[in-house]
Amino acid sequence: MDWGMKNRMSRVFKPETGRAVMLAVDHGYFLGPTSKLEVPRETIEPLIPYADSLMLTRGVLRTSVDPGANTNIVLRVSGGVSIVGPALENEGITTSMREAVRLNVCGVGLSVFIGTEYERQTLLSLAELVNQGEEYGIPVLAITAVGKELEKRDARYLSLCCRVCAELGAHYVKTYYCEDFEKVTRSCPVPVVIAGGPKLDTELDALKMVANAIEQGASGVDMGRNIWQSDHPVPMIRSIRAVVHEGYTPEDAYDLFRSLKEKGSKKAASV
Repeated sequence: MDWGMKNRMSRVFKPETGRAVMLAVDHGYFLGPTSKLEVPRETIEPLIPYADSLMLTRGVLRTSVDPGANTNIVLRVSGGVSIVGPALENEGITTSMREAVRLNVCGVGLSVFIGTEYERQTLLSLAELVNQGEEYGIPVLAITAVGKELEKRDARYLSLCCRVCAELGAHYVKTYYCEDFEKVTRSCPVPVVIAGGPKLDTELDALKMVANAIEQGASGVDMGRNIWQSDHPVPMIRSIRAVVHEGYTPEDAYDLFRSLKEKGSKKAASV
């Protein structure tokens, strides 16, 4: 791995811990104005100081992130479909590697849909992106998407997905947390970060999921809705950081969340 590739990977995975807190705000590329992400800048700005990197599209990057924010960007470069279309799996590459270089990103990411009729095209897109990434020194994140079929999220299927992506050269992989998750991480030779998935019932549920994933070999999170759909997103991302980077238990992190929430409420009341 060349210096540029190593440097960009170190901007995603904090060198002190080898772990990552990525903030996913790329949902609009197929969902449109998702709840609490209707105005991206308003959602993103308060959270930037606590995210190691942002996962987003070039459109939201250019319109909604201050170039002086000094944040690390992992650029979503696949798409071409929407939630109202016939097949979420029918994606292609939407952004060139030269564009990614112009945007000074530390990584690019695309979805693959293994087990669907579009498996081959999304895996070949991954392979081509890896070829380009090696040429430009930009790491590639493979996202093991399951479309609308969330019932596929078991260890056998996700292990297959992650291993195939790693074999094709992905530098790290994003996948879902599942039962027996250690089987997924143990058989994947590159770092694995977990997706937050749909909003869970409580903040404690999300913190437990993150802690369990880290304990079972995950190298971090790429979380969106369980942070910015919380009624208290800043305390939530700070609590996630405490689990990922500081080894907090879910219960200790939840105590931190409640403490930060109360401080924020008192500060708002005094204004």
